[in-house]
Amino acid sequence: MSSNREVANCGLRTVDLDQIWGDLKCGIEQVYNQQYMPKGRYMELYTHVYSYCTSVHQQQSRPTAKTKKSGSNSQGGAQFVGQELYKKLKDFLRNYLVNLLENGIDLMDEDVLQFYTTKWDEYQFSSKVLDGVCSYLNRHWVRRECDEGRKNMYVIYQLALVTWKENLFKRLDKQVTSAVLKLIEKERNGETINTRLVSGVISCYVELGLNEDDPAAKGPNLTIYKESFENMFLEATERYYSRESSEFLLQNSVSEYIKKAEQRLLEEEKRVKVYLYESTLVPLRRTCEIVLIEKHLEIFHLEFQHLLDADKNDDLQRMYELVSKIPDGLSELRNLLEVHIANQGLEAIERCGESAVNDPKVYVSTILEVHKKYNALVLSAFSNDSGFVAALDKACGRFINNNAVTKVVNSSSKSPELLAKFCDLLLKKSSKNPEEAELEDTLNQVMVVFKYIEDKDVFQKFYSKMLARRLVQHMSASDDAEASMISKLKQACGFEYTSKLQRMFQDVGVSKDLNDQFRRHMENSNENLDIDFSIQVLSSGSWPFQQSFNFSLPTELERSVSRFTTFYSNRHSGRKLNWLYNMSKGELIVNCFKNRYTLQASTFQMAVLLQFNLSKSWTVQQLSESTQIRVEFLLQVLEILLKTKLVSCDVDESKIDAESVMNLNTGYKNKKLRVNINIPMKSEQKLSEEITHKYIEEDRKLVIQAAIVRIMKMRKTLQHQQLVAEVFQQLASRFKPKVQTIKKCIDILIEKEYLDRTDGQKDMYNYLA
Repeated sequence: MSSNREVANCGLRTVDLDQIWGDLKCGIEQVYNQQYMPKGRYMELYTHVYSYCTSVHQQQSRPTAKTKKSGSNSQGGAQFVGQELYKKLKDFLRNYLVNLLENGIDLMDEDVLQFYTTKWDEYQFSSKVLDGVCSYLNRHWVRRECDEGRKNMYVIYQLALVTWKENLFKRLDKQVTSAVLKLIEKERNGETINTRLVSGVISCYVELGLNEDDPAAKGPNLTIYKESFENMFLEATERYYSRESSEFLLQNSVSEYIKKAEQRLLEEEKRVKVYLYESTLVPLRRTCEIVLIEKHLEIFHLEFQHLLDADKNDDLQRMYELVSKIPDGLSELRNLLEVHIANQGLEAIERCGESAVNDPKVYVSTILEVHKKYNALVLSAFSNDSGFVAALDKACGRFINNNAVTKVVNSSSKSPELLAKFCDLLLKKSSKNPEEAELEDTLNQVMVVFKYIEDKDVFQKFYSKMLARRLVQHMSASDDAEASMISKLKQACGFEYTSKLQRMFQDVGVSKDLNDQFRRHMENSNENLDIDFSIQVLSSGSWPFQQSFNFSLPTELERSVSRFTTFYSNRHSGRKLNWLYNMSKGELIVNCFKNRYTLQASTFQMAVLLQFNLSKSWTVQQLSESTQIRVEFLLQVLEILLKTKLVSCDVDESKIDAESVMNLNTGYKNKKLRVNINIPMKSEQKLSEEITHKYIEEDRKLVIQAAIVRIMKMRKTLQHQQLVAEVFQQLASRFKPKVQTIKKCIDILIEKEYLDRTDGQKDMYNYLA
């Protein structure tokens, strides 16, 4: 076989390569010169390749000896038909590109891009046409060569790409890439550019990235794109924005810089969509974020505080959105926000002065205003980010539990006490009661403050006491609102927290039925009490009331009390009624003045006033003997009667003693015909608060002891510090126990023989079963 022809020596038909190459080459030149080609001419070229490749039939005699895989004269016939044609096509493409290169080797900037992209588009199109002409060669000979492991064998279109890469791309890539980068910089500087020049180069770089070791591999190989363009593009991007950001910050405010950085990031994303390859988006975005944001975080942190102080919420939102792109970039902003909110809360409460100590509404409203403001900020500017929500919660916890008000009384329990009093104001009957929807909304706000309170047991004690008073005195503005509040507390702290509160409601309902039964009993017995009498029977373990001292019940009331006691004992044997006279009240109709008045009075006030039916003047000592009320307490009762001017005294109020004379004021006048004189005494209120705090401390000791026993029963043996830590963990939802109190409780349990100390180890405890 000669070097320039390939002949099948056993076939039915022989085609000499020289016979077809001349015409085939002429047609290929026509294709690459972008000349018009009719369909018939295209088919002629295709037929040339087909005829040559099929000049030896596959069904001819098979060789009996093992076929050699090297050398052009090896046996195997049709297995090697196509090699010379493949070589000629390869040479043609190389020569074409070598000649083409001469026209572009000296070009620079946009000229080289214009040349490169135009010639690439033409070459790519022509090579696809050539690939179609040689499709039979691709399907059979090239495929067979690849299957047998021959290296550097490609279908004709891929061969064209490889040839472009070797002969044109490698000679021009540096000046082409440089020109592209200059063009992109122009666009960044605000100039309008021909983006098709850039996208043409990019598509070429991507297309050239075929996997030469495995041409059939799916998906683009981006090695050329990354090495020849992307890496240099990212470096140029970093240099450009490092310079621009530094210069911009020197001449503009941080707020303006944030807007500029936002704009630049959007521009770069758009740039990728318009003319870069999609895989560049991630590294480009990261490069820009590092240069534009991460390197300036310290400046952002300083500005963040200024923006908070100036309430620039829109700028805060922009800063958040920028900094959130940086891994762990928000941690310092969260810390700054937490400190800022805590300081704002402390300052707001301090500005209220003494009014916050004595006025629950002022105190709670101030807290809610601070929370509302910064909750809205977290929601809008910081997209309700969990880290910023946590910062808000920590800050509120700090200033609510430790502020100017708590320092005045030297106790963190002042916050829950004032919150409970605020609830009492909301839920007690008043001319200023809000509508139900507004009340429900306010109760939800109360629960916001409640969430942050550490001493939830203090709130429970005060709330329980005030709820009891509202229920007993029929002063609740709305039963639905009362039930709703208890439901909210139950949801927040569990069933145990509200079990006594719910039992109070049940007792009120039972008492209504009991009154109806007593009334029917009296009617059936044909007895008339002569007065409108109703009672409330309360479970002693659920209501926070202490039994009052006994006194001489007025005869007008004694008969009713006696009848009901008998009625109740007959129905519930084994139960004993303890009468809470200090919580009882009634109405007196008085006819001794010019007008007929109805006085709403406490039982003790009624007992004193009824004495004036017998005489218009009494000494304090005589009143004490007739009513059996202790003198020191009687003086407090008389103090209210003197202030309301129902009685008068012959000496100054501050000098009243047991011998002072009290006179009925027969000239009493009042614009109202119904007068409420059942006013709590300040000394009584103060004493009640002191007793409540005392009970709280006692209850806490019992709760701590119970927690220690539970822990030790499970652990059996435990070291002191670990035991203290576990007690803290168990009780955190109710209150924050003091370490000293925990130590005292441990000593009490050791005395009670629940625990003992391990021999030789004073800080190790054992549980005694």
